[in-house]
Amino acid sequence: MSHGEGEGALVLAAQEMLAAGQSDEDIFAELAARTGNWGVCVLAVCLALGVPRTDAEARLREVEPLFSDFAVGEEEDLAFVLRFGHVFIVDRVLEEHEERIRDLLGTAAGARGGYPGGLLAWFRTGELTKIFLYFAKTRFRDGRGSPPDFWAAMTAAGELLASQDRPDHEEVTAGLERCRTQAAAISAK
Repeated sequence: MSHGEGEGALVLAAQEMLAAGQSDEDIFAELAARTGNWGVCVLAVCLALGVPRTDAEARLREVEPLFSDFAVGEEEDLAFVLRFGHVFIVDRVLEEHEERIRDLLGTAAGARGGYPGGLLAWFRTGELTKIFLYFAKTRFRDGRGSPPDFWAAMTAAGELLASQDRPDHEEVTAGLERCRTQAAAISAK
């Protein structure tokens, strides 16, 4: 272990590792094993990814209590937990049009009765088309949620997505048609 490496050197090392194609999880595990300073390594990886310092520090405060659950040599296990805790996600700043789509997809998620936790990362990174296409395949079987509200929000989100010139236009249009069909079927009941 090299306890003498400072934050700046670790940020530079993390940036080089990212540029070489290593994952944030692997970078954290490698730096943490090398230095033994897990908190500084969390900050270094976040900063290397472009997470603003205040956000990186807040994320560190949230996960520091987890450190006591791991021992030296378990850095890969801790890295796995940090990845699933979305510690290393870079939140994307959305334009007004995209914010409206995200809000509609959030409304749809609520009307659906929630969404798998894995989709939280897609919301944070602005993967709006992925969320839309995933939700467009929804089937209401168990009486949870509000299908009319869900399909209305999905149709509105799909129309906004389809109004943009994009490489996945055909997929979005097909998803929008499914949403319109489902919304019409619900309102016909």
